Amino acid sequence: MTTDNFKRWLVGLFLLYAPLALAAEPPKLDAANTAWMITASVLVLFMTLPGLALFYAGLARTKNVLSVLMQCFAITCVVTLAWVVVAYSVAFGDGGAANAWWGGLSKSFLSGVEVKTVKGSIPETVFSMFQLTFAIITPALVIGAYAERVKFSGMLLFSLLWLLFVYAPIAHWVWGDGWLGKMGIMDFAGGTVVHLNAGMAALVAALVLGSRNGFPETPMPPHNLGMTVAGACMLWVGWFGFNAGSALAADGAAGMAMLVTHIGAATGAFAWMVCEWVRYGKPSVLGMVTGMVAGLGTITPASGFVGPLGALAIGAAAGVLCFLATNFMKRKLGLDDSLDVFPVHGVGGTLGTTLTGVFAATALGGVGYPEGQTMGGQVLVQLAGIAATALWSGVITYVLLKVTDAVVGMRVTSEEETEGLDTVLHNEKGYNL
Repeated sequence: MTTDNFKRWLVGLFLLYAPLALAAEPPKLDAANTAWMITASVLVLFMTLPGLALFYAGLARTKNVLSVLMQCFAITCVVTLAWVVVAYSVAFGDGGAANAWWGGLSKSFLSGVEVKTVKGSIPETVFSMFQLTFAIITPALVIGAYAERVKFSGMLLFSLLWLLFVYAPIAHWVWGDGWLGKMGIMDFAGGTVVHLNAGMAALVAALVLGSRNGFPETPMPPHNLGMTVAGACMLWVGWFGFNAGSALAADGAAGMAMLVTHIGAATGAFAWMVCEWVRYGKPSVLGMVTGMVAGLGTITPASGFVGPLGALAIGAAAGVLCFLATNFMKRKLGLDDSLDVFPVHGVGGTLGTTLTGVFAATALGGVGYPEGQTMGGQVLVQLAGIAATALWSGVITYVLLKVTDAVVGMRVTSEEETEGLDTVLHNEKGYNL
């Protein structure tokens, strides 16, 4: 064989096997992406502690302020322990033949999650921590529905069971290579997994547990709106980690997600304020911060898929429709969802997930649809995801509430509720005046 022929043979051999070599190359860690995702994880945890804790505690009455703070803090602890033991595996493990429905138990106790393990371009330790912060805030949102009347032991057991049998499976369906993800649902940061899921659980809990003593005849105003506004501000800032962090990279998608998140929050708050001003003659601080949360929750599923135009439309729709839903539930239905979890998060998550299928269109400034998909087809996929999430969350939440009530009891007595949960359950007071 001549020298030239030998060179040609070597080049041909390289071209033949180069794709296989490249395909086998292990994923590489990206330092910039890792730094951003560590920051995003901190921001999302900041949303629960102290953000949501202060937001909810300010809305409670004086005699229950510590119970709400305690519930948020305790959920953070119990969800973390459950996440390490089994919930991360159920949500993001490889479920084998049943992978469409759950992730299995192969990653129990975070098996295989080591210092050098990479998920995409970030350490799996960081990915697991980031997803843990989502798992913490979702059941924490639900406590707003039954605030001021639930046993601490009942809340703990229910939240644990709900994480394992409701949150983790739905997270797998959408984000863990499950059946909804394969169907093509567009849920960037949790319209179904977090907001609709928590909203449906809140609705069922409010129905099963019943109203607080004296509702709706007895006024139950927030005891400290300053605390609520402080918590709302923390939620707004933390939400940038929630949505922009869901890009799992420090890239243009994260930048757009951050921009539209801010637009959605501002537009939702302004739209709610205008609705309240028109209907009641005066805008309220509580209304404006609630509209902000509605705008944030509604833009969440769309944040990585839509542009500024979509964010304006989605934020405005959130402010108006969530305002109407809140008033309808309390004034027309008389349903005591204490802190308006369903009309804000449930309605917002449903609205945002649906409108993602509309405003993801490139003609409207979005990123476009999966190959071969149309706007109508995508909206149908979104609606299927909404229906599946609502049905699973609603039915399983009802079962878990009944199981918890049979085991430890869910609701305090009428006398204990009148005295206040801070004293009855924790032997403390939020204020010693």
